[in-house]
Amino acid sequence: MFVLVGMAELTAAGIYMQYWLPDVPTWIWAAAFFIIINAVNLVNVRLYGETEFWFALIKVLAIIGMIGFGLWLLFSGHGGEHASIDNLWRYNGFFATGWHGLLLSLAVIMFSFGGLELIGITAAEARDPQKSIPKAVNQVVYRILLFYIGSLVVLLALYPWVEVKSNSSPFVMIFHNLDSNVVALALNFVILVASLSVYNSGVYSNSRMLFGLSVQGNAPKFLTRVSHRGVPVNSLMLSGAITSLVVLINYLLPQKAFSLLMALVVATLLLNWIMICLAHLRFRAAMRRKGRETQFKALLYPAGNYLCIAFLALILVLMCTMDDMRLSAILLPVWIVFLFIAFNVLRRKAH
Repeated sequence: MFVLVGMAELTAAGIYMQYWLPDVPTWIWAAAFFIIINAVNLVNVRLYGETEFWFALIKVLAIIGMIGFGLWLLFSGHGGEHASIDNLWRYNGFFATGWHGLLLSLAVIMFSFGGLELIGITAAEARDPQKSIPKAVNQVVYRILLFYIGSLVVLLALYPWVEVKSNSSPFVMIFHNLDSNVVALALNFVILVASLSVYNSGVYSNSRMLFGLSVQGNAPKFLTRVSHRGVPVNSLMLSGAITSLVVLINYLLPQKAFSLLMALVVATLLLNWIMICLAHLRFRAAMRRKGRETQFKALLYPAGNYLCIAFLALILVLMCTMDDMRLSAILLPVWIVFLFIAFNVLRRKAH
C-alpha cells in the first residue's frame, strides 16, 4: 500500500511544482524527487530522521500559522469582500449537494486519513503500550479537530466554496485569490514539503517492512542485506524499483495519474482496514477461549467491528459508481485472489 501512497505523493509533488513552473511536466518532478528522497534514505537512518523532523516541523508550524493568519484576515476586515462567517452556511449550507454528495466523498476522505492504523503497529515497540497507545489515539482526534476541521472552517469562511477549483490546492488558491500571493507561495511550498514528507516516511516504512518479512522467512532472503550504515539496501532498492513506475504513469497519463493512484490507495486501504477488523475479531475470540482478557476495552465490540466492515463495504460499492475509482474497485477482488493463491503456493513450497 505504501508503494502506491508514495506514487500518489510524488505525483502530487509534481502538480504542486507546476504552480511555479507550469510548463514542466509532472513526470520530471516525480523522477527528480524520487531520486533525491531515495538517495537520502540510502545514506543512513540518522539523515532520514533529521529530514523527517524538519519536514514535520515545517508542516505543523505552517498550518498553525495559516489558521492564525486566516483568522486575522477574517476578523480584521483585511480578507476582502468575500471573507465572512456567513460563507459557512451560505450557498446551500452544510450538505450542499445532499447526502449523495457526502457519500461520494467518503472514498476521498479514506485517502486523507489513510495511515492512522500505523499507531497500532507501534504497540510492539512502545515502552508502556497500555498508556501510550490510547494517548496517541486521543491525540489523533485532537489533531484532526485542529489541523483538518480548524483549517477547513477558516478557509471556508475566507472564500466561498463554490469558487474553489479542484485542479489545485484550495489552500493556495484561496490565498492567491485574496491577493495574498506571498502567503500562497509559502503555502504551496509547505504543501510540497508535506507530500515529500509522506513519501519519505513511505520509503522508510516499505524498506523496513520488506526487511522484516525477509527476516521472518516470508520474503526472499536477499532482502536481509544491510549496508555498513545499517540501511537495508536491497529492500530499499526493490521498493524503489516498483515506485519508479510512477514516472512512467505520469508520462503516459499526466492528467489522470493522481486520480488513478489515489483510487488504488483507497482500494488497498479498504482491504487493510477490513483485515484489521477481522484480525481483531479472531484475536479477542482466541483470548476468550484461553480465559484471558486484554487490558484494552474495545467500544461496542463485536458489533463495532461488523459495523466498520459494513461501512467499508459501502465505500467499495460507492467506488463502483464513480468513473475515476471503478477500475480500482474491480481490481481489488482480483488482487485478493492473487494474494491468496500466491500465499498458499509459497506456504506449500516452504513445507
